[in-house]
Amino acid sequence: MSIEPIGIFTVLLGLYSLASGYASTATVFVVMTLFGSAAAILAGAANVQPAHLFLLFLAIATFGNGTRWPVALKMLHFGQAGFWLALLAVYGAASAYFLPRFFAGESMIIPLGVSEYPSSGGTVPLGPVSSNLTQTIYIAADVVCFLTILALGSTRTGFMAVVNGLIAYAGFNVFFAMLDLATSATGTQDLLQFMRNASYAFHENETVYGMKRIVGSWPETSAFAGTTLGALGFTGTMWLCARKSGWTGPLALASLLLIVLSTSSTGLVAAPVCLAILYMTALVRSGVTRGSRHSAAVALLAPPFVVVCVLVVIIQQSLYNLVHEYVDLLVLSKATSDSGLERGSWNTYGLQNFWDSWGLGVGLGTARTSSFPVAVLSNVGVPGAIFFSLFALSALWPSHDARRTFESDVRLAARNGCLCLLVGAVASGATIDLGLLFFILAGLASSKPSLDEVPTSPLSAAGNMGPRPITEALGSPDGDISRGPSGRY
Repeated sequence: MSIEPIGIFTVLLGLYSLASGYASTATVFVVMTLFGSAAAILAGAANVQPAHLFLLFLAIATFGNGTRWPVALKMLHFGQAGFWLALLAVYGAASAYFLPRFFAGESMIIPLGVSEYPSSGGTVPLGPVSSNLTQTIYIAADVVCFLTILALGSTRTGFMAVVNGLIAYAGFNVFFAMLDLATSATGTQDLLQFMRNASYAFHENETVYGMKRIVGSWPETSAFAGTTLGALGFTGTMWLCARKSGWTGPLALASLLLIVLSTSSTGLVAAPVCLAILYMTALVRSGVTRGSRHSAAVALLAPPFVVVCVLVVIIQQSLYNLVHEYVDLLVLSKATSDSGLERGSWNTYGLQNFWDSWGLGVGLGTARTSSFPVAVLSNVGVPGAIFFSLFALSALWPSHDARRTFESDVRLAARNGCLCLLVGAVASGATIDLGLLFFILAGLASSKPSLDEVPTSPLSAAGNMGPRPITEALGSPDGDISRGPSGRY
């Protein structure tokens, strides 16, 4: 086991963030989830990513204040989202150890990690693999991440820190994508090796149809496009709700363009669905008030804009041929390509694993697939599918509060971000781990700011040594945390 230079940087950044306060730590943590191709610690074939290492510092910063523990513990009560996610993690951990051994040799798998059989790139008999351990660690980290973000979101400062972190995430994601294109064009890709040190299969130098496959800070273009879908869902919804629109609007547009130009089949298939989600949001949010004008404009202008674009493409034969060839190469003919056939076979074996294991799954992290629902069924079976479904419904189900406050708009944006990530995972998810970004968004969607920090004034602190309601802290009768002393952020 060795700690990498980026791991040393992560530890130093974590210590600095702790000294700066839990809000700074939260914002940095969200941005750190971008480094999907980096390993802070290398332990054989296993990688500890910078964000997973930094999660330790976030937990310390968050729960060092005893007032936030009850929020996380309450979410673990029966019927709450955290309860179902914890059950998924417990069942996943148990299945990772017992099921590959109980059903050993009963089915053929596409191993996700290293098995006891020689690696051939194809199937091997069912048995334990190295990723049983790593995927168990990842899902445990997902639980901690969800509960920590939920606890952070119980305070006004923490809630805003996570929001700012997500906007910064979208910005840095665009930055690294542009940096990837620039280094590829100038032959200076080695400059990015500091964040491409994990023991993954990298595809950072591939081209399709003469275009560079954009990977940004990720190992491959499908991972880049999949996570960018989440950024698109969050920033796009925030702009529709006229929240921080000076940042969220340009970032949503840039994210969409990068998804389309990334040459990722996942991105091209999922992007229209995500745009449909955003359009439905615009319809619901439409109105004549100041905060609804963006949504109203999209609801009215998007359909004729799409019609005009389609007509232009149809009329211009050369443009039509270019668009058709691009879409045909990446989507229409994908199923018959070598990559498409391989990924199709992964799903076929994954479904067979589900039946061969009597619906229990072959164990968390055992089998590789190419679609999130198949990954859930093949690895953790019906119990895991039930636990995840109940978690998703509990965490992402819209609240009954019809008020259009900053808080409710952020929760709506976080839900849409989760939905967009799920759309991408359905298209090409290899495992049941949806990534820390998904659980950051899910935690934010479930957050209800009700506490604020102890006042720093000695006079006020003497009279109030505990948390106070956010409405009292802000002097706002309706709890609209979008309004500060100047009336807005």
